[in-house]
Amino acid sequence: MKRYLFRNDYSFGAHPKVMDAVCAVNLEGNWGYGDDGYTARAKERIREVCGCPDAMVEFLVGGTQTNVVACAFLLQPWQSVICPTSGHLNGHEVGAFEATGHKIIPVEVGGDGKITPEMLPPVLEWHQDPHLTQPKLVYISNATENGAVYTKAELTALSDFCRKNGLLLFVDGARLGAALTSPANDLTLPEFARLVDAFYIGGTKNGAMFGEALVITRPELTDGFFRMKKRMGAVMEKGWIQGVTFLTLFGEDELYFSMARQGNEMAARLQDGLRAKGWTLWVESPTNQVFAVIPNEVKARVDEVCDCEVWCPYDEDHTVIRFVTCFHTTQADVDGLLSALPNL
Repeated sequence: MKRYLFRNDYSFGAHPKVMDAVCAVNLEGNWGYGDDGYTARAKERIREVCGCPDAMVEFLVGGTQTNVVACAFLLQPWQSVICPTSGHLNGHEVGAFEATGHKIIPVEVGGDGKITPEMLPPVLEWHQDPHLTQPKLVYISNATENGAVYTKAELTALSDFCRKNGLLLFVDGARLGAALTSPANDLTLPEFARLVDAFYIGGTKNGAMFGEALVITRPELTDGFFRMKKRMGAVMEKGWIQGVTFLTLFGEDELYFSMARQGNEMAARLQDGLRAKGWTLWVESPTNQVFAVIPNEVKARVDEVCDCEVWCPYDEDHTVIRFVTCFHTTQADVDGLLSALPNL
């Protein structure tokens, strides 16, 4: 019996176009540490697609590394981060950010994983005491860890609140491709970039072998970043590999967006198929993550045919599981999985 792989969106390697591009320059010889022509052109291309000609662009290896280095860099030692309880920085990074000496202030959010402006005034009020840390940065994810997407109205309201109250707005963009190509999205990349102070374009979860492109949109916030990046062990010697990768992802064919769209479309197909089989969805996700509620006694049958992830308990008798699609997921994969799963 065939086993289907739906555990995450980084189980497969890179898109063949990315691999071909890297192989084509493999023995060409380039300067290290990102001081090469490919990296320079990739940075300029990202500024162009983001509509931010003065932005700083830096490449890092993975999402946790990018979150920790960027957020720690943007804060003074006495300052802290406001983060959804479900946010990756808070819930899935083993205290890496706290190890830099900064505190996370978790905020309870709804099932969509979004922070709204209404959640923030009590946090700011409480932390007026100078014996407490000073909240300075709001961390969100787009798409969120629960698959939701910030709309233009939602992100604009949050951005306006942050700017009015002297807060920086940072977006974990590990699945930014899925967010921007979602049918629930009404933001262009330049519109998105103008509303935030820093974000990253996730490559690891969207067809790159590895790599994230950090964008800090305000030049006055960027002084010394490379030194911080080096200090925290995040400078890659063979940086030209990331330059070539992101040049390929954002080439004329817009590979980055087409791959993300493929993942979203396959997830929608999977959600529709699960509903038809009588399955209950935990949340309605418009991106490439699918969350389903199953009876505990069914979990073993699911494990026989596919790899997925246990997300959280639902009640004493049910569990929420997560399926994730990616650039390499095909209709045949989705239809095969649906055929193998039991009706509920």
